[in-house]
Amino acid sequence: MDLKQRFQQASPSAFFLENNVKAVATYLAKQAWFNKNEVLLSLEKPGEGNMNFVLRAITNQRSFILKQARPWVEKFPQIDAPVERVSVEAQFFQSLEKVKVINKFAPSCLGYDAANFILATEDLGKGADYSFLYQKDNVLEETDIDGLTKYLSALHQVAIPADFPSNLAMRALNHEHIFNFPYLEENGFNLDDVQKGLQAAAMPYKTDAVLKAKIKACGAIYLSKEGRHLLHGDFYPGSWLKVAKGLKVIDPEFGFVGPAEFDLGVLLAHLLMAEQPSIVAKSIFKKYQQSADFNEGLLSQFVGIEILRRLIGIAQLPLSLDLATKKELMTQAAKWIMEENAIF
Repeated sequence: MDLKQRFQQASPSAFFLENNVKAVATYLAKQAWFNKNEVLLSLEKPGEGNMNFVLRAITNQRSFILKQARPWVEKFPQIDAPVERVSVEAQFFQSLEKVKVINKFAPSCLGYDAANFILATEDLGKGADYSFLYQKDNVLEETDIDGLTKYLSALHQVAIPADFPSNLAMRALNHEHIFNFPYLEENGFNLDDVQKGLQAAAMPYKTDAVLKAKIKACGAIYLSKEGRHLLHGDFYPGSWLKVAKGLKVIDPEFGFVGPAEFDLGVLLAHLLMAEQPSIVAKSIFKKYQQSADFNEGLLSQFVGIEILRRLIGIAQLPLSLDLATKKELMTQAAKWIMEENAIF
């Protein structure tokens, strides 16, 4: 069964978004998403989608982005995922449109079609995400450091919309791949296919019952309904876009109300894996505006967990690290998880 058949079997009455100008033009007209005298000219992929299928629609007047959530992860079709995630993304953007600091970094929401799991957003322009940071000699610029910390600080301080969804289905999916799957001794994912020797290097962490208990406890915090801050939920270089107008933040489908330490922990973990100069992470930590209830010990645990899960889990990154460096990172990550020491 191909992906279109699989989608239609799951949602028989839904429109399947694909690179078909005639079909998409008919769909857009039906949704009344065209301006007066607007005509769809072409469609193109704006980049590799991770969670969702994405197209850039180019008309005689403008361009905009169409995103469809399907009942699987676009990059890993073998992994099921809730289609409701696109609703979370739509509500995230809509809820924050009046927050100037955040809106500066985010695309505007042009339309949302719940029945077909499709979101239309502003086209921020051609660019690339910040995955280039994982390659040697690429350093995060000072303007981007300021932008990331301003965005995250403002996001974690906004009044939480009363109707913001719990996003538990997406959290459950993320929880599995952050807090559980990487630590299974036999999970069917051979790390030696990623890098020779990585499977053996991962085994001490897969077999450490005390470490896994600490990780499980953090996972319970991640899934808790006791959160006090609105989170992006996936705040790493793949969710940051570099375009002509500067830094933009996209893809908040993992957004939820939770611990601020999680978002900042993910950010810092990726800077460490990208071998950014220590001054970069220190600068972000210093500039980030902590709330009164911020827990630096929990932050260090989330940093360590994100490092471990990216190095030994299925969600691999385009890292340029040798095995020895990965081992050093894993050792340090485990210490942060076990000892809950402040990072700085």
